[in-house]
Amino acid sequence: MTSLSLLFPDPQDPRRTDHEPMKGYFIDLNLDQILTAITESFPDYGLENVFYHNLHSINEIRYRQEIFQDLENKEILEGFRTFSSTLRSVRRTLGSLERLYNPWHRQGWVLESARVYVNAVEDLLAMLTKSALRSRGFKSLREYTAWYRESDQFQNLKREIETLSQELASIRYSIIIKGLSVRVKKYQAEPDYSSDIEAFFSRFRQGDTKNYLVKMSEPVGLSSVETQILSGVASLYPDTFTHLQHFCETYGSYIDETIDTAERELQFYITYLDYIQPVKMMGLPFCYPDFNTEKKIEISDLFDLVLAKKLAGASTSVVTNDVSISGKERIVVITGPNQGGKTTFSRSVGQIHHLGSLGLPVPASSATLLLFDTIYTHFEREETTKSQRGRLHEELISLHRDLKHASGTSLFVLNEVFSSTTLKDALFLSTKILEQILELDAVAICVTFLDELATLNDRIVSMVSGINLMDPSIRTFKVIRKPADGLAYARSIAEKYHLTYDWIHKRLRQKHISSDPETAVLQHETPEEVRK
Repeated sequence: MTSLSLLFPDPQDPRRTDHEPMKGYFIDLNLDQILTAITESFPDYGLENVFYHNLHSINEIRYRQEIFQDLENKEILEGFRTFSSTLRSVRRTLGSLERLYNPWHRQGWVLESARVYVNAVEDLLAMLTKSALRSRGFKSLREYTAWYRESDQFQNLKREIETLSQELASIRYSIIIKGLSVRVKKYQAEPDYSSDIEAFFSRFRQGDTKNYLVKMSEPVGLSSVETQILSGVASLYPDTFTHLQHFCETYGSYIDETIDTAERELQFYITYLDYIQPVKMMGLPFCYPDFNTEKKIEISDLFDLVLAKKLAGASTSVVTNDVSISGKERIVVITGPNQGGKTTFSRSVGQIHHLGSLGLPVPASSATLLLFDTIYTHFEREETTKSQRGRLHEELISLHRDLKHASGTSLFVLNEVFSSTTLKDALFLSTKILEQILELDAVAICVTFLDELATLNDRIVSMVSGINLMDPSIRTFKVIRKPADGLAYARSIAEKYHLTYDWIHKRLRQKHISSDPETAVLQHETPEEVRK
């Protein structure tokens, strides 16, 4: 049967493998760190193929959002966790059977794994049936699972498992051990001492202990004696073991492809929920964004998810911000002092757009986002010896290429471009870039040290990173909508670390430093401190 994709609106998503166009902005926006954390537990699931490709249809985004909303029900989430864990256990068992050399032992594990699989499917259907589902994806999964359970394929499998299990359970045999010889024969009403032994040792029981058993253990090989015993039993009951062999030949690939696909797709949802759970426990908000093509962006309480994840459990609080553009506004220019959170803010805008376009809950209390086609990022990078061109040359080529391919629904995140050139050239080049973005009617977030860019025309919004008015050396990390003020507050930083002209002059005037540190005559300073 051909596999169906029930939990993804676009069944081609997990099959696309061309990641190169996205890798650049994944690194710039720290999305690669989210991807690594989410996919490391399931490296063979192909989840990176899904996370790399954003959806371009509001209906498809809503499809995934509905599934996440259903998973907010803890009973539904835990039910899917149990199903997923069981199916993974079945797969691991089938994958390890090649290590078992005894054919009867191997076939017995095929039967056992099939029994666990059948029970997992029925438990899944029971959970889906009793749950108040709202998502189209889970409703489709419930409908398919109900159909599959009543299909001849499933019913025949279930019937064969029950019949074979009864046949195997009815087998009785005796083991005769004499010296180093072991002989197997059919049971002929010899005394059964097992109950007596159990009753004898029960007196030493000291109460119930924790049950460490799992639903299904991993197959392990048999010893040479066990192998001979099993082969002997098979020769005593040839009909039953021939039936077992026929079962394995008939149902060697018993896992339904659509059920198998659904379990793998589930991990896209579950792993992301696990990733954001520590952040939610910090009290930070997540929401399901709306999307539009009218170039309107309204985000409240936005924060950098990667940064928040790193701070989870720490005493440091995460600062949230708001951003808004509407009407004819297209570009947000962010200025302000260094280390004020400008880059983090721009990165979080890019993050929320990509995460939202995957149908994921996003880090904000509310959000209306641009339904973009592509994100283009330009962050400062170190020069490498691989290229014979300088940093400025590389920036110009990259920006030219992106502007050539961009459209009116593209999103640009520019972080201090042209910082490697002169102020005059940087202003000239940056102005040309923003003008071309406006000509495309695209949307951009631009972090810059050039205040003049914030006043190019009325389609540009100016935002400034804030400082503590009582102590300008302290950054609030709040980025607010206001005209650029041209203040870098560099003096407050120099004052904080005693690096102003007055401080340096005062120290030089008060201290006499000898040319030989070993014989230095200083107030309150040792030769070692002089060297520093």
